[in-house]
Amino acid sequence: MPAQAHRPDALAWQVFRGSDAVRGGLLTGNQLRNSAWVRLRRDIYADARLDRDHELACRAVALQLPAGAVIAGPSAAYLHGIEHAAGFADAVHVLVPAQSGLRSQRSLQVHTIAGAELAGLARPGTLPRTDPTRAAWESAAWLEPIRAIGIVDTLLGRGLTTRAALAEIAAANDARPGVRRARWLFDLAEPAAQSPSESHLRIRLVLAGLPRPVVQHPVRAPGGPVLHPDLAWPDFKVAVEYDGHWHSDREQLHRDRRRLNRLVGAGWLVLHVTSRRLYGDFPGIVREIKSVLAKRGWRG
Repeated sequence: MPAQAHRPDALAWQVFRGSDAVRGGLLTGNQLRNSAWVRLRRDIYADARLDRDHELACRAVALQLPAGAVIAGPSAAYLHGIEHAAGFADAVHVLVPAQSGLRSQRSLQVHTIAGAELAGLARPGTLPRTDPTRAAWESAAWLEPIRAIGIVDTLLGRGLTTRAALAEIAAANDARPGVRRARWLFDLAEPAAQSPSESHLRIRLVLAGLPRPVVQHPVRAPGGPVLHPDLAWPDFKVAVEYDGHWHSDREQLHRDRRRLNRLVGAGWLVLHVTSRRLYGDFPGIVREIKSVLAKRGWRG
């Protein structure tokens, strides 16, 4: 017969060490195994009612970190409000003093730094994390470009960092591994990007050898309205519109088709990319865009 659920007030909505709860007389070993709790890591448990998101993963890791360690990179970006930066199942990235001896393990990615450099990096709060500019730098230096660009774009777009701040932190870390990739990503970053998927599409097109598109380029259509296609090559009057899931809404579809007609009326050729094709037929998208650009005069 399963153990009866028991949830002491002191542990409600909390993340905690199981051994501490047992030692303090709040729970027995059997009670830890009931439906009130979820085991997150070795000896780390949480109230099962908590959302299974990356913050919960960070809270679990924080209980096992050495003194002075901070949450960093995409995990810090998540804690600054960039929800697409990481999910519950993604590894938590942390910065720890080099002498701590902590090593990467399941669901934990450890990056080391001299203790003197680490001092002062943490933003105050329940979960110490690097600031948004440093989180952008770390994401760009540590992650593969397609994932990193969406994080950097959103940090810029929400005003959590600036191009000047990104240039400054890249210069300050000029001798560190990943600096060339970070500089390249910072140059490609676009605060006007409307979604992470649009950011992924843009950088994948560049990596595929296409010229860099302009984000939200203003196009004056006949009759006066100014339109802003998602991605554009103004020299060739070619645009790409990314159609995410929300574009299936009937009213949104009506507005999109009206925009498309106006762009075509202004002499533009517009291609549409759906989320299904972006993640399932990207080579086909590249072929189509290359073909259209070539017909309009591009010599790749």
